[in-house]
Amino acid sequence: MSAGVKETLNDAARQAPAPILSVLVPTYRDDPRPLLAALASDGSDEAELILYEDGAPDRELSDALRAAVLYAHMPARLITAEINLGRSAARNRLGAMARGQWLLFLDADMRPPPRFLTRWIDILAHTDADAVFGGYEPCEPAGPHEKVHAALARTSDVRSAVERNEIGAVAVCSSNLAVRRRFFAQVPFDECYSGWGWEDVDWALRAAEAGRVAHADNPAGHGGLESVERLLAKFGAAGPNFARLLTRHPDYAARPGARLALTLRRWRAAGPARAAGAMIARMSVLPVRVRALGLKLFRAAAAAGDLP
Repeated sequence: MSAGVKETLNDAARQAPAPILSVLVPTYRDDPRPLLAALASDGSDEAELILYEDGAPDRELSDALRAAVLYAHMPARLITAEINLGRSAARNRLGAMARGQWLLFLDADMRPPPRFLTRWIDILAHTDADAVFGGYEPCEPAGPHEKVHAALARTSDVRSAVERNEIGAVAVCSSNLAVRRRFFAQVPFDECYSGWGWEDVDWALRAAEAGRVAHADNPAGHGGLESVERLLAKFGAAGPNFARLLTRHPDYAARPGARLALTLRRWRAAGPARAAGAMIARMSVLPVRVRALGLKLFRAAAAAGDLP
């Protein structure tokens, strides 16, 4: 371990042989203990769990995670880094630490169903793909402030494996993504993407060029639903990442959201569209689906503003 990085592992992790599956979870300010408990109760004896705490702003939470790992009913390790590296770098560090034949990237706020890992191991035993995306399923909103995000997720991300296979690599998300370890060593995440957004699409497109990317039906509930204001802040800051994606993958310009962003740039309408999208998204009197469309407009306009 390098300076500023601490490792905690339980007795099962010290004694277990190399597993089939390494479950890799980067976390920052989230509490992955419910995820750890769900995975540990899965019953699979062919998986290990590695948590990467990407910066430790909450000492109390760090101590609680350490205790949860030590007493987990599966091989588990916690890596606590004092300095925040970002999503891509954290996933790359996890990949380098894993021992499994397959890597399964999950987000800290996910809620897997029973026998989730067992189904993954069966799927991976029968595939010749280099990477497999298991699907996305939003959790129920905790309150009215999360309903717009849930509507956006259902219209944009919730699809069957058949539908996703027709769409291809752009339907891949970095959560619930299984990758062969040797393949991931060749195609890591690009650490030049900063903050939130688009690094998973970039990875999927590069992975599809280097190998075979497939889809399966093994979704897990995904928390992390956020308020409209939080989404506007994230989308507003993700423009440089989108510009980098489009520069590296010009064919992505054919996707609907990219076409809209390019059209707004060509018409010099990014500013007005951004304002209109934010206004629509914030109007609580409108149906949530309409407000979700406002978020899509805002996201495209924010991306257009950073295009060269």
